Amino acid sequence: MNSPAAASISILPDRRDSIARAGEAGNAVACDRGSLAGSVTQRACAFCGSRVVLYPIADALHLVHGPIGCAAYTWDIRGAQSSGPQLFRNSFSTDLQEMDVIYGGEKKLGRALRELIRRHQPKAAFVYSTCIVGLIGDDVSAVCRELSAEFSIPVIPVASEGFKGTKKDGYQAACDAAYRLVGTGDTRDISDRSINLLGDFNIAGESWIIRGYFERLGIQVVATLTGDGRVDDIRRCHGAKLNLVQCSGSMTSLAKRLERDHGIPFQRVSFFGIEDMSAALYGVATFFEDPLLREKTSELVREEIERLMPELREIRTALEGKKAAVYVGGAFKAFSLVRALRTIGMRTAIVGTQTGDRDDYDQLRAMCEPGTLIVDDSNPLELAKFCLEQDVDLFIGGVKERPIAYKLGIGFCDHNHERKEALAGYVGMLNFAREVYASVMSPVWNYTPRRALRLRTAPRENEE
Repeated sequence: MNSPAAASISILPDRRDSIARAGEAGNAVACDRGSLAGSVTQRACAFCGSRVVLYPIADALHLVHGPIGCAAYTWDIRGAQSSGPQLFRNSFSTDLQEMDVIYGGEKKLGRALRELIRRHQPKAAFVYSTCIVGLIGDDVSAVCRELSAEFSIPVIPVASEGFKGTKKDGYQAACDAAYRLVGTGDTRDISDRSINLLGDFNIAGESWIIRGYFERLGIQVVATLTGDGRVDDIRRCHGAKLNLVQCSGSMTSLAKRLERDHGIPFQRVSFFGIEDMSAALYGVATFFEDPLLREKTSELVREEIERLMPELREIRTALEGKKAAVYVGGAFKAFSLVRALRTIGMRTAIVGTQTGDRDDYDQLRAMCEPGTLIVDDSNPLELAKFCLEQDVDLFIGGVKERPIAYKLGIGFCDHNHERKEALAGYVGMLNFAREVYASVMSPVWNYTPRRALRLRTAPRENEE
């Protein structure tokens, strides 16, 4: 279906090399560059990226040094869950005003930290620099050193000025900050079979699900960075024997530093979908080179798949041949979603990411069916055009993509920030399939403008 509305939406000339099609020859997808001015990109800033990574550390104090508006990006946007401390759910800001911009905000930052540390007794404090702080030149590091000495806790500056780059640059700033905790804790009670989970943010309890699988196998999870994170666990995470990197864009740099400085190898994994969840478990079992562990892993995988397959088969029958658009932050999530959609009978017609690199897009080209559109750092107009052209039945994305889908009369599945259902692990695959089924098969979409004409002109049953 080539929609007239889609034909009327044009692509900016400078964006064309960031769009490719699977199965067709062409240059590599242009990526790893700043968003095109005027395209109103879906990509976020460096400050956003740093908050995504560090905010789930539940027993730390998180203070935004900047105008009050920046503090709006807080726990309730990401929604990470904690099994204990709730300090991270509070959004604190120095609320810089005009006079602070003129005379500097260092004294105000010091006063804020003193008040908050005395009141909340955090295990550590992270201070996030914003654009305005980068412009006026406050020495945030000096204030943090002073307060750290005064209270004998880590007070860590996060170089997260939004104008420094994209969300991916914020990931790097967050990893640099978190790494200052690593290597300062006691590792004596850490098992020879131990792992860290990097890059899962426990948005809807996923870290608990994944931790449960590994604990059933007798593998100790030392730290989750940063979902349901604890400062003391991060301090001693250098004692683990293996790192599993779930969100490669946010945590690969930290995993590489742990490998370089502490000799801990890492595996890139995904916990979304049956194939990837199983591969992650088998990868860990293979790493520890224990035949008994391999048997226990096979038994766990078999039990979990047998539990969900009967319902998945029914859902697949209903969804066979439906088409989906996927636009997410990291490429590893995109890979998993393509496979998970295939498991329930759907084809990925469009797939894009905010932080993918050339190797990621080459892999997407190889794994997607011919004709699938592949796009880096897209914008709302492009996404609308592609969804109409491909006549998709479902859009999988985050909070910024939801209005695009609903305005076009397309079912939507939130796979990022605001969801309440866990979508990782085997139980997550079943939750995902149920949500997709409910969204795609709802009769309401037959009465949206783009479908209504087709419904009225389709031949009726028993019509001669």
